[in-house]
Amino acid sequence: MLDETGLMLQPLVRRTWAPQGQTPVMYSWDRHDRLSALGALTVSPKRRRFGLYFSAQEGNLRASDVATFLRQVHRQIRRPLIVVLDRWNAHRAAARKLWAGGSNRFWFEWLPAYAPELNPVDKMWSHTKYGDLANYIPEDLWALEGKFVDSLWETHDQPDLLRSFFHAAKLPI
Repeated sequence: MLDETGLMLQPLVRRTWAPQGQTPVMYSWDRHDRLSALGALTVSPKRRRFGLYFSAQEGNLRASDVATFLRQVHRQIRRPLIVVLDRWNAHRAAARKLWAGGSNRFWFEWLPAYAPELNPVDKMWSHTKYGDLANYIPEDLWALEGKFVDSLWETHDQPDLLRSFFHAAKLPI
């Protein structure tokens, strides 16, 4: 499963605790710099091992970025991949690009339109953004990327958490 997300310097404000009568105040940048990320959750067919792969970059993602990411994941796994994607234009263009290259390393399956609840990577992004990065105010994009990567590495080391993303999407494993 593959999906993308975006992060900005503005914090994702969630509930917090404060002494009674003292409203918590958060000061943050008013800049709209953007960090884009691609993520993939994998399950090996026989051993049922879970994997997490991700990439982050400044600016918006394009089809060439998606195709490059998929090639990198394939290089690490070294087996043919069944890639499940939503119907975002960049995903479709990347799939066409990889098929046009004569690659038999990828088989593409498509999620129904407007069905993010079926994508376990969306559950992972939610855990990362609204859990680990909630109320986090970065100094700049480098700090945001560092915290984001740290969060994903912690997630990577928890196979039960990776499994829970599939269960939350109600996908049998």
